[in-house]
Amino acid sequence: MSFHNEFTEMFGVEHPIVCGGMLAVGTAELISAVANAGALGFLSALTQPTPEALAQEIARCRDLTDRPFGVNFTILPTIEPVPYDEYRAAIIDSGVKVVETAGSNPAPHLPAFREAGVKVVHKAVAVRHALKAEALGVDAVSIDGFECAGHPGQDDVPGLVLIPAAARRLRIPVIASGGFATGSGLVAALALGACAINMGTRFEATEEAPIHPNVKAQIVANDERGTQIVFREFGNTARVARNTVSQDIARIGARPGAAFSDVAELASGRRGRRRVLQEGDVEGGMWWAGQAQGLIERVESCETVVRTIVEDAEEIIRGRLRRQLAPTADVASTGAG
Repeated sequence: MSFHNEFTEMFGVEHPIVCGGMLAVGTAELISAVANAGALGFLSALTQPTPEALAQEIARCRDLTDRPFGVNFTILPTIEPVPYDEYRAAIIDSGVKVVETAGSNPAPHLPAFREAGVKVVHKAVAVRHALKAEALGVDAVSIDGFECAGHPGQDDVPGLVLIPAAARRLRIPVIASGGFATGSGLVAALALGACAINMGTRFEATEEAPIHPNVKAQIVANDERGTQIVFREFGNTARVARNTVSQDIARIGARPGAAFSDVAELASGRRGRRRVLQEGDVEGGMWWAGQAQGLIERVESCETVVRTIVEDAEEIIRGRLRRQLAPTADVASTGAG
């Protein structure tokens, strides 16, 4: 059995599994390993300090794999202006053929990507946003359920509802994101109408992820309750790992009249990257993780993660579901009841 479908054909990969862009994590070491495992990974453009550094990272990834990979192009309001046009040019000039857009409306960048023959996957957290992206001409949508790490939006719709709601209305391929880490999740996503799954937290807990081993161990130790919702009061809901810092952020944010400036130091991305991801103090800052933590039992290589998910999914379809349905079939065949 194989899972070749419109996703694998469109992006030229072996398996319908994605490692979406993760700031400070989506580097050549991880993304080349994802690609070599037959999945589709996205380098994080803004992890690189300059467009020139991004071009070098793309070249470095090509040195590590001869398989397809893409670049995540996240567009967000920032205190210091980001030269997005120059980052886009670095992507195109480097010959990358698939981009994952996220954050703000990607419309200003789509003509240049389209002219260069770059396929665009846009991340959305609501069906209405996915439909807008489809109307703009993106090639696929990654739909993020409430279980996901990062920014799941304000609607709080879990994947079990959001994925089929999107698949029912969209004509382009749908990638399911949020809470995926196992073969059963892949089977469920395909049954709900998606053509692939996107995993972030699962790929953080891999040997190749460029983060401190303490963080990987904490992901394995955490259960499905090991996340914290923050920033809701500021209209920017985010799901992060539960620790003393994220709990303090939630507590301060819940105070009447609280402003983001009240938690800005605690929530600093620079602090989280240095103290947590680099130095390994899992209580030292805010860091991103989803509810899929409760499904992750060990740190493994990307190749093992992808192979196990695919093999488990095949076994579920070939064996487990058939065995679960067999008693019903036996009763029906005997006319009992």
